[in-house]
Amino acid sequence: MDLENTTTRLATTLRSGTKTSFRVLVIATIWLALAACSSTVVRETSSTPSRTASQPKPGQTVRVQRGDTLYGIAFRNGIDQRDLASWNGIAAPYTIYPGQILKLYPGSGRASTSGTTTPRPPAATTTPRPVPPPATVTRPPVIQNPASSGFAWRWPAEGHIIGRFTAGDATKQGIDIAGSSGQAVRAAADGVVVYSGAGLVGYGELVIIKHSEAWLSAYGHNRKRLVNEGQNVKAGQQIAEMGSSGAAREMLHFEIRYNGKPVDPMLYLPKR
Repeated sequence: MDLENTTTRLATTLRSGTKTSFRVLVIATIWLALAACSSTVVRETSSTPSRTASQPKPGQTVRVQRGDTLYGIAFRNGIDQRDLASWNGIAAPYTIYPGQILKLYPGSGRASTSGTTTPRPPAATTTPRPVPPPATVTRPPVIQNPASSGFAWRWPAEGHIIGRFTAGDATKQGIDIAGSSGQAVRAAADGVVVYSGAGLVGYGELVIIKHSEAWLSAYGHNRKRLVNEGQNVKAGQQIAEMGSSGAAREMLHFEIRYNGKPVDPMLYLPKR
């Protein structure tokens, strides 16, 4: 289905439904996300690559806690929320309930076996000649270009960068921007707030914004959240006050996620 229809339906749900129905959606991953009204969400360009599947975690499950949302659980586990919903047979608007068990993998999560065996080749009847080892060829590492979001990002806060993104490090999935208590935290792009709470361990007071079907941004360690779930926001709009919730000092932890996976924000934010 296209982004306009999806975002329009969710916007209608947010107007007609209750906040409770949204709060019981799973808590992440973000930074992993969520439909905005078509008038506020920037469409991705045709150059944006197609969505890639999340990396499943065979055999792993999570139990839904009170206040969890599907988007939060997907974000926390680095899984695209659409995949998580599909794996568990959950349809929009992705309502979940405390005590519910969610699989972090599709189907049974087990590797299939054919039940047949591969026959061994017949024993050699002649003495094989030694084969010289292949020549070693050194190739330069392949550098992958980052996925294009199709819209411009803005810096979420002023301040020095004191922590940078490290691929594969669960503690460095974004950047940390130093600042002062109460300093303005702003939306990095147009979107809709899909999470506003303090239920994700390690993020403190957290806001997650969906910018399109594939892109999310997350803003952690706030002193105060100024937006609610389902609220449409504009790029540059203040969404929180900087703080130290869940952190040792006043700072903003900022993440960008593509299809539920963290990417380096420095590849997308304008140079300054």
